[in-house]
Amino acid sequence: MARAAKATVERHTIDVIPDGERHGRTRDLFTIWFSSNLGPLTMVTGALAPTVFGLSFAWSVLALLLGHLGGGFLMALHSAQGPQLGVPQMIQSRGQFGSVGALAVVLVVIVMYQGFFASNLVLGAQSLSQAVPAVPVDAGIALGAAVSLVVTVVGYRLMHGIGRLTTWLFGTVQLAGAGWIVLGGLPAGVLTRGGFTLGGFLGMVSVGVLWQIAYAPYVSDYSRYMPADRAQVRSTLWCTYWGSVLGSLLPMLVGVVVGLAVGGDDPVAAQSQLLGSPLAQITLWSFAAVTMLTNSMNLYGATLCVVTAVQTFVHRRLPGPAVRALLSLALCVLSFVLAAALAGSFMARYLNLIYLLQYVLIPWTAINLVDFYLVRHGHYDVPSFFAPDGGVYGRWNTTALGVYLLGILVEVPFMAQTLYTGPLAHALGDTDLGWLAGLLFTTPAYLWAARRLLRKAAARTAPGATPATPPYTAAP
Repeated sequence: MARAAKATVERHTIDVIPDGERHGRTRDLFTIWFSSNLGPLTMVTGALAPTVFGLSFAWSVLALLLGHLGGGFLMALHSAQGPQLGVPQMIQSRGQFGSVGALAVVLVVIVMYQGFFASNLVLGAQSLSQAVPAVPVDAGIALGAAVSLVVTVVGYRLMHGIGRLTTWLFGTVQLAGAGWIVLGGLPAGVLTRGGFTLGGFLGMVSVGVLWQIAYAPYVSDYSRYMPADRAQVRSTLWCTYWGSVLGSLLPMLVGVVVGLAVGGDDPVAAQSQLLGSPLAQITLWSFAAVTMLTNSMNLYGATLCVVTAVQTFVHRRLPGPAVRALLSLALCVLSFVLAAALAGSFMARYLNLIYLLQYVLIPWTAINLVDFYLVRHGHYDVPSFFAPDGGVYGRWNTTALGVYLLGILVEVPFMAQTLYTGPLAHALGDTDLGWLAGLLFTTPAYLWAARRLLRKAAARTAPGATPATPPYTAAP
């Protein structure tokens, strides 16, 4: 193993991981994605099914299965890109949108990271405060932010190590709590409460899909050190898929049961009520700890995105660990302020964040996957990702940006939000299908547009020569 790969503090930021520094086992991807979903935010999200969408247990389970199994596969396809290219996901997006054009997505993703980081800080601090009432929520937020910052600064290897540990430690706690609630603590008839509405069912499917796709902009950040052979790439996909899907479903199903049994606006406190001491105390401690440790992934991803944005205009050198640490500190402070502001009305603001993200991430994920798997078949000119002029991809790809914008606009008539409900969503009983409309439009639209450019490139090529990619790409 190369000396740099053994370094305590990660020395890479957004640069390409050399073959000599590739290391790791794909089963580590299972553990990092399983463990990252074991925090209180996942359980709270599952509780939305009965408390917000009014679903019964059976309909909640079906909605969660459909959302996570489908969305998880799209997310895992992004993970499989990491070993093949060796760069973070948002750098790879320059291959679709151009070096400057990719900022349209990068900036949105930074906002997403900050939102999830702050949300996790709030819930982790609330769990700690309930376990130790002497610790106020603001102090818990500060502690969680500090621990996440340290893990982020150390970087990739520490996060994978934490994933291995917390999968077994906190996974056992979650299973024990779930077993106790189901076998001994449920009020009579709780599993028959709730009902079914089409809007509520599709709304919860949407939450499951987006929960998985929200990882797509940074999932390959944690697979880019893996060796690039074919077997590793396939294993990367499935280990990521099952780690994320199973890790999400376990706490969310617990959240469904808690929501049905107790309801209310504080599922974490409701779960503690069902568990009783001492299991409730252990669960609260595990929530606080897993949030502090795995929330570093949100801070790490946000930092890489900020580095990506800066490098778009400052090309002289790629930032190193010191710059990454300073940027992480700045983002951490910003998230602390945001978390303190969110603490009083968390649930409503979090649900609004979920819906906002679905509208902007779905068209991006469709373009990225179609381009990688159906248009270029994994062949990219990686040095062009870092070129001042965008290399063969240029600074702007108006075709991709146009399809991306149209994909968002197509979603508007299908939106069903507090501030706005589109006419088609209203005709469907105020059912929000914006994410589905965006996916169904963007996928074929970008495929047609990219292949059209390919045909034009072929027509301009000298007789007997056939380009493998559109004119704004190059095979390595």
